Amino acid sequence: MGNSRSKHVASDLSMYKQALQLCKIIPKQTTVSRSSLSTSARSSSPNNMNISAINENEVKFKITLCYCALCENRAALAEIEGIPSKARTLRMNLTIGKLYRISRHNRAAISCYKDCLRHCPYVLEAITALAELGVSSKEIVSLFPQTPNRGRTPFEHLDNTRWLHVSGLEHFSDLLQRFPNNVHILLEIAKIEAIIGRTEEAIMNFEKVRSIDPFVMTYMDEYALLLNLKSDHSKLNKLVYDLLNIDPARAEAFVASSLLWERKDERRALAYAEKSIRIDDRHILGHITKGRLFLSLNRPDTAVTAFRAALELRPDLRSYQGLVRSYLALSKIKEALYTAREAMKIMPQSAKALKLVGDVHASNSSGRDKARKFYESSLRLEPGYLDAALALAELHVVEGRTKDAVCLLEKYIKDCADDSLHTKLAQVFAATNMLSEALSHYQAALRINPHNSAAKKGLERLEKQMKGIDPDAPDEDEENEVEDAEADPEDNDLL
Repeated sequence: MGNSRSKHVASDLSMYKQALQLCKIIPKQTTVSRSSLSTSARSSSPNNMNISAINENEVKFKITLCYCALCENRAALAEIEGIPSKARTLRMNLTIGKLYRISRHNRAAISCYKDCLRHCPYVLEAITALAELGVSSKEIVSLFPQTPNRGRTPFEHLDNTRWLHVSGLEHFSDLLQRFPNNVHILLEIAKIEAIIGRTEEAIMNFEKVRSIDPFVMTYMDEYALLLNLKSDHSKLNKLVYDLLNIDPARAEAFVASSLLWERKDERRALAYAEKSIRIDDRHILGHITKGRLFLSLNRPDTAVTAFRAALELRPDLRSYQGLVRSYLALSKIKEALYTAREAMKIMPQSAKALKLVGDVHASNSSGRDKARKFYESSLRLEPGYLDAALALAELHVVEGRTKDAVCLLEKYIKDCADDSLHTKLAQVFAATNMLSEALSHYQAALRINPHNSAAKKGLERLEKQMKGIDPDAPDEDEENEVEDAEADPEDNDLL
């Protein structure tokens, strides 16, 4: 499917190049013919001049689009730069802005996107790109035509950091009321819900999109990530199967494949993540997935490179989180703290960014008091943020305040039936030898989410403890496997 499309695009490219050559030849011929034609002849036969009316810039733009379709971005950029800036249309400026971003020429990209807004202040793609490139909201608003009689411009009340989160969700929800079941709006809502931690709502909206349009590919790897977090492997398996059948040349399909194989075969998962980046090296979730896999393979130094590559494309909290974890694994506390603070500067009203700074302080015994303050600030900003509640409970346990940890977790369990809360509380009870209470909460966690691996492992350990068996002692089967391996290394190699 992909090969046949490439052949068609290559064929189109060849035809456009021939057309461009004709554009250069025809004017020379027409100048000679014009001098010999009388005024009356020219006026009586206007169709004679149709050949010379071909717009050379339009042909160059068609060639650019063909190069883009073939992922030959350097050639595309070289072609479109041949169009004079004053002759560029709105679509041309958007395209050259994208190409400059791909080639990491951010200043030139900003200039092109600003030209777009001077042409039309309602080009949302240009507004979003400028915000992502770090242009302030005031500067963006200054590009809009001044309309004093109409009051403020429609985007003047927005702020860069809020566009992608709660404020953005409100605006998209308003649009959805006007255009119900619009796939593009539902996708944006689902993505924002995933970012701010409304996992169940995000999954519902992604499923609604697939029911409306089963062939949609956009953000489907984000949906795959949510299914992976919920350990819903049957739905994830079905999603990967569908995506690979719809379009195996899209990065989303291979990010989803990587997530599917993450727990079965990490090296295979890594190969899929790398393939997604080869298809589209600007696909952020591909770099993030690659970084997460390197972390799980105990290669934090390589994970740093992957997360940095993601951050160069666009600030994303998941990239900051991965980078902080990588630095902590490398015992680079200063770099971890600098990265967490950078995330907090970019997202000052984000509970997740505050929690990230707390995580860095919590990694050092001398910084635990600061960590507690950051976790509490995070919960004040977003009382329902479970990750911060779990981190604070863990901090209480580490500092010997077991009762405080139990009270905190029980308070959240009353308001939210979440398997991770039950699992954490069970772990606290198990550590303090309150085995029956631990058993009750492990079972509660597995009733909510039967795929919770931490609860399964905890329950297995607990059952051994209750039988008076050392949970850390190796099983008889494991001992036999070790003996077999030692007795016959060739069999081990075959396995």
